[in-house]
Amino acid sequence: MSAEDTTTGTAAAAPLANRVAGAPISWGVCEVPGWGHQLEPATVLREMRELGLAATEFGPDGFLPDTPEAKASTLAGFGLKAVGQFVPVVLHDPAHDPLPEVERAMGGLVAAQASTVVIAAATGQAGYDARPELDDSGWSTLLGNLDRITGAAADRGLVATLHPHVGTMIESGEETARVLDGSRIGLCLDTGHLLIGGGDPVAVARRHPDRIAHVHLKDVRTDWARRVRDGEATYTEAVAGGMYVPLGRGDVDIAAIVSALEGGGYQGWYVLEQDTILTGPGGADPARDVRASLEHLLSVAGETGEMGT
Repeated sequence: MSAEDTTTGTAAAAPLANRVAGAPISWGVCEVPGWGHQLEPATVLREMRELGLAATEFGPDGFLPDTPEAKASTLAGFGLKAVGQFVPVVLHDPAHDPLPEVERAMGGLVAAQASTVVIAAATGQAGYDARPELDDSGWSTLLGNLDRITGAAADRGLVATLHPHVGTMIESGEETARVLDGSRIGLCLDTGHLLIGGGDPVAVARRHPDRIAHVHLKDVRTDWARRVRDGEATYTEAVAGGMYVPLGRGDVDIAAIVSALEGGGYQGWYVLEQDTILTGPGGADPARDVRASLEHLLSVAGETGEMGT
């Protein structure tokens, strides 16, 4: 069984070491205007492959070529598979139909033989430093759109997931629970964003293994997370200040999450993500941090017996 064919279930999973993917955000590549220095795709993809990563998410629009075929060809040229794409779309506005945007993204995913479309409930504003609150009408529209996207993805052979994300309409543990209760979409468990938003990623991994279809592994410092929750720092300030760290150097219990997921039958990808802001060429070494995260993940997976055979 290949990793791109897997979600959750009862069949034997591919070895965990074969299900580790990268994400351009670990190299500072982000859709937010003014986020920081943006590295060339060739640099990012080459370093991913040199680290031994099997696959990558697409990154923001413009990082890879526009056409589905060119996306697939570019990744293949670096020996990488495609795993999915982060797609922030407005879901709560009854005057806005998010499905055409998601359909365009899914075209590229299908062409590259990827598995997952990762939806975030965008606010409609730039960046992730502020968000409005949802009323009952907004919640109803959002949940309905999630089900529409889930159906459209399934029609294309893809799995749709909702990604709780700081600065979007779904960021907290309570909001995540409402999505799980009120829609049929799968969950992208982002261990960092969920903790920053006041949720418990270990508890979610243990309670909802049947709904988790994709995983973004992050480690964060809770001192910065508390400052973001308390309004003492914006999300962007916290990222620039070092809120995200390589796996094993922060306050997320990566070993407990991996053990719960693998024990619960998870068969999908683990995407290494360390949100990073680069101030310019030279200086920072994103690949060094990704290497440290990969080594930590494989270490804890081995210790908990989750490496596979």
